[in-house]
Amino acid sequence: MNQTIEGLADTLKILSDKTRLTILSLLKEKEMCVCDIVDILQTTQPNISQHLKKLKSGGLVLETKRRQWVYYSLNVDDKAYLSGIIQKLPSMKEQLLQLNHECCK
Repeated sequence: MNQTIEGLADTLKILSDKTRLTILSLLKEKEMCVCDIVDILQTTQPNISQHLKKLKSGGLVLETKRRQWVYYSLNVDDKAYLSGIIQKLPSMKEQLLQLNHECCK
């Protein structure tokens, strides 16, 4: 994909936030519901929703609605320029194993 400088700058601005990078790190492991992300990051649902909105508008995540729940997944397969960054994100497997939230089930 041919990326413009402006588009790349916009994407890098989105990635310049610790919470958004942490969300991407979580989504690298698996598709997740907002309530699970809220539980792991110990913050509010509106805060996570705002971050997910920015990630979605930047084309970095996809949202899928199932019943009343919205699930998010990583959408970077067509963004080769991000593969190194995504690969370097720390594993969140341990945090996911500690997740006992059953809100979206």
